[in-house]
Parts: sequence; C-alpha cells; structure tokens
Amino acid sequence: MDDARRRRRAAASIKEALRELRGQLSLLDRQVSARAELKDVDLDCLDLIGRCGPISPTALARQAGLHPATLTGILDRLEKAGWVARERDIADRRAVLIKALPERNAELFRLYSGMNHAMDEICAEYTEAELDLLVGFLRRATGAGRDATAALADD
Repeated sequence: MDDARRRRRAAASIKEALRELRGQLSLLDRQVSARAELKDVDLDCLDLIGRCGPISPTALARQAGLHPATLTGILDRLEKAGWVARERDIADRRAVLIKALPERNAELFRLYSGMNHAMDEICAEYTEAELDLLVGFLRRATGAGRDATAALADD
C-alpha cells in the first residue's frame, strides 16, 4: 500500500473515532442530564456558563446557537432549580450576567467523576509531548467544527 493510501486510511480512522467519541459523549451527557433532572440543552448551556461565565445572556445565546427567547426559558429553568444566578454587571448596572452556582456544580462533577477518572488514567499513559500533540489536534478539530457551524449558520 502506498503512503498516500495509508494516510487516507489513517485520516478516515481518526474521523470515525471522533464520530464514535461524539456519540459516546452524547450518551454520557444524556445520562448526566437525566440524573441531574436537566434537559439536554440546559446541560449544554450550563457547561457554557461554567466555561465562559459569568456571561451575558446575549453572548450565551450566540455561543449556544439559540434564539434569545429560547435561552430565556432555559435560564429561567436553571435559575429556578438553583444552577445559575442572574447578577447585575458591575461595569454596566443595566446589563445582566449569568453565573454558575458552585454548590450545585459539585453534583455535576460527581456525575462526571467516572469519565474524569478514566481520562486521568488514559492521559497518564502518554508523554507530555504526546499530550501536547493531542491537545493541539483537538483544539484544531474544535476550530474546524466552529468554522463549519458558522458556515452553515450563514447559509
């Protein structure tokens, strides 16, 4: 088999592995959502708030790809259940920021602990250079996904 063909097969294997990972993580998220009594989209927004927050509702809607009116309902549910709080922005008292409440997030950490522990074990098998390579690949793949999403949204 020539080098070009081996490279195409290797690239196809990576794409297939990423599809399998996406599917498995989606199933894990559904289980976590069910146990935490959250809708899937609520968990997605809660993750974004945790990673990007405190964040304005407008920025969150943009990041999540949701209509602002849809996001309002999600935030109402999350706030009522004690997952997030709406707070006035110190820089602009008219603006609101959404922040995750740490006391509730411990529940999510517990639900994801099995996967986090497994990931720690997997990462322990790689050198620092290999981990750096994997991080770079995953960040570039994430960027490609972001670009593809934006291109579809613009159509």
